Amino acid sequence: MTATEAPPDPKPYRDSPAKRVLAFLRNTWRGLTAMRTALILLFLLALAALPGALLPQRTLNAPKTEQYIADHGWWGTLLDRLQFFNVYSSVWFSAIYLLLMISLIGCLLPRSVEYLKSMRAKPVLTPRNLSRLPHFAKATTPRDPDEVVAAARARLKGWRSVERAEEDGTRTISAERGYLRETGNLVFHFGMLGLIIAFALGKMYTYEGQVIVQANGSQFCNSGIYAYDSFTPGLRVDGTDLNPFCVKVNDFTAEFTEAGQPIQYKSNVQYQAGADLETGTWRDYLLEVNSPLRLAGDRVYLLGNGYSPIFTITWPDGTTRTQATQWRPADGTGTLNEGATKFDPPNITDPFERRTKQLAITGLFAPDGLLHGGVLTGGGPEMTNPMVAVDVMRGDLGLDSGQSQSIFSIDQSMVDDGRLARVARSNLNVGQSVTLDDGTVVRFDGVQRFVSLQISHDPTQTYVLGFAVAMFLGLGLSLLIKRRRLWVRVVPAGEGGTGTVVEVGGLARTDQAGYGEEFTRIAEELLTGKKKR
Repeated sequence: MTATEAPPDPKPYRDSPAKRVLAFLRNTWRGLTAMRTALILLFLLALAALPGALLPQRTLNAPKTEQYIADHGWWGTLLDRLQFFNVYSSVWFSAIYLLLMISLIGCLLPRSVEYLKSMRAKPVLTPRNLSRLPHFAKATTPRDPDEVVAAARARLKGWRSVERAEEDGTRTISAERGYLRETGNLVFHFGMLGLIIAFALGKMYTYEGQVIVQANGSQFCNSGIYAYDSFTPGLRVDGTDLNPFCVKVNDFTAEFTEAGQPIQYKSNVQYQAGADLETGTWRDYLLEVNSPLRLAGDRVYLLGNGYSPIFTITWPDGTTRTQATQWRPADGTGTLNEGATKFDPPNITDPFERRTKQLAITGLFAPDGLLHGGVLTGGGPEMTNPMVAVDVMRGDLGLDSGQSQSIFSIDQSMVDDGRLARVARSNLNVGQSVTLDDGTVVRFDGVQRFVSLQISHDPTQTYVLGFAVAMFLGLGLSLLIKRRRLWVRVVPAGEGGTGTVVEVGGLARTDQAGYGEEFTRIAEELLTGKKKR
C-alpha cells in the first residue's frame, strides 16, 4: 500500500444471530410489560367483550344463534367463522386475556420490588434551598433549637421521619407521609390480576346446566350429565364428579299485571344434600327469580317456566296412555305455546308396523284461549280458559332413526316424504276429545306447569368476590390518600445573635388539593409553637 492509498474501510460490526434474537426478545418483553401496553390491552379486552353482549352466544342460546346466522346470510356466516358467537372461548379473546395477564405480572413485580425498597429507605435529605419548594415558610423564634426539634418531632408523629445534624450545628428533619397511596395502587392492580386469574380458573372448573322439571312433585338429581337437558362443562370437568344433591319441584305460581306482564315467579321446592341424601330428609325452600338455592357448592336458579298439556290416547283395544310434554312459548309471552306430544302404539312388536302407527299431537296451546273464526288465539298468560288447537299426525315419527330431534316439533322431512300424515284437526277444551278414523280417541285432559332450572357451579366465585373487594379498597386508598413530603431546618443563632431560625418546606407528590392547607397548619405550629385548634 502506497502513501497515497487510503486504508480499506473496516467491515461494519454486526451482532451474532443469537444476540439479535436475545435483543428482540428483551425489547418485546419491555414493550409488553410497559404500563401503556397494559392499559391498551385492558381497553382491547373491554372492546372484545362487546360482541358477547350484543350478539347471541352459542353456549347460552344455540337456537337463537343459528337463527341469527340464517337471518343475516353471508354476514352471519362470516361472524361465525370469526368466532363472534363464541366470544369468550375464541382464540383472539383468549390471546388478549393471556397477554393482559402477562403484562400485569411484568408491570407489578418490578413496581413491588421498588416499593419495598422505598419503604425500607430513609426519607431523602433536606434540600439546601427550601424556598424553591412549592410550599415554604420561615420565621425566627426565641425558643432554643432543642425545643423546636422536640415540637417538630411531636407534631410529625405518624410520619416516616429521620433527623440529621449538619457540621455547623444545623438540625434537619425529613418526613414523608401517604405511602398507603402506592399500597392501594398495588392492591388495586394485584386485585385485577387475581380477578383475571380467577376468571380463567373458573372457565376450567365451572359447569352450568339447564333442566326442565314438571312442577308436580317431579325430581331432579345432580348425579351426572345425562340428567340435564343441556350441559356446558369447564375445560377440566368431565361430568363424572358432580356435587350430589336432589331437588323436588312441588308447584309453581306466577303473578301478572292487568296488562299480562309478569310480576313474580316462585316455586315451592324441597332439596336433599350431604347427609340428607343418606337419611332421606327433605328440606323446604321457596325458589324465586334472583333468589337461588345454594347447596353443595352449586346454585339452583329458577330460569323459566311454561305449560305441559296433558293428553290421553285410548286405542281401539282399550289400551290408554297419558302423557304431559312441555310446550314452548310461541310468542315470547306464554299467551300461545307450541309443541308436540309423541306416542308409540301399544302391543306392537314388529318394528316396521310400529313405525307406521306412531302418533304425534302438535299445535298450539293457550292458557286463556279465544276462538276467532275457528282460529285459536290467546287472551293472556294466566290460566283461565285452557284450550288447544291440535293436528294429530300418524306414521313414522323418526324416533328410531338414530338422529336427535326437538321435543317441541316433529320431523318435517317425514311429512314431506309421506311417511307422516295428518289424520285429524280440532280445537279442544279441557275434557274434550277427537276420534280418529280407526277408532282411536285423543282427549285433552288439562295442563300442568313446568319450571326450567339452571344449575351453576363455580368454585372461584368466592375468590372473585375477594379480589373485587380488594380492587375497590385499593382504588379508594389510591384516590383518597395524598403522598407528601415535609422538611424542617432548625438553624441556631450565631455568635451574638438571638433566636432560632426555622424553615419549613413542603412538596406534594401528587397534584391533589388540600396539602396547602395542611402545610400551612403544620408550619404555623412549628414556627409559633402554638397548637391550632
